[in-house]
Amino acid sequence: MTEISHRKLIEISLESVDNFKGDAHQLESAIGALVVGKRVGWKVLYLIHDKKTLRIYEKHLGIIFREILPEVGPKAHKSLAWTALEGVRGFWKAVKGEIPGIRTPEMKKG
Repeated sequence: MTEISHRKLIEISLESVDNFKGDAHQLESAIGALVVGKRVGWKVLYLIHDKKTLRIYEKHLGIIFREILPEVGPKAHKSLAWTALEGVRGFWKAVKGEIPGIRTPEMKKG
């Protein structure tokens, strides 16, 4: 996996706008997830959103987050879900909600 460049991120976003038909709020959210994901990584995205939502975003953007984003980004520590998961085995169990109290969209400063 090669980390997505800022230029490629902008290209994906612009192409998505050019080719999009539907609810603009969904497209905006998808682009936002892409931008945030570049900083926090795809694992944090999976702790913030459910898998169905991420599949919709990927469809809107014409990408697969796990293929273009880092697994864990340089700002993953800002995610309360990610820090709560530290020391706990079973990332995918947390994603599925089998480990209660982990999944949250909350981020801290820093």
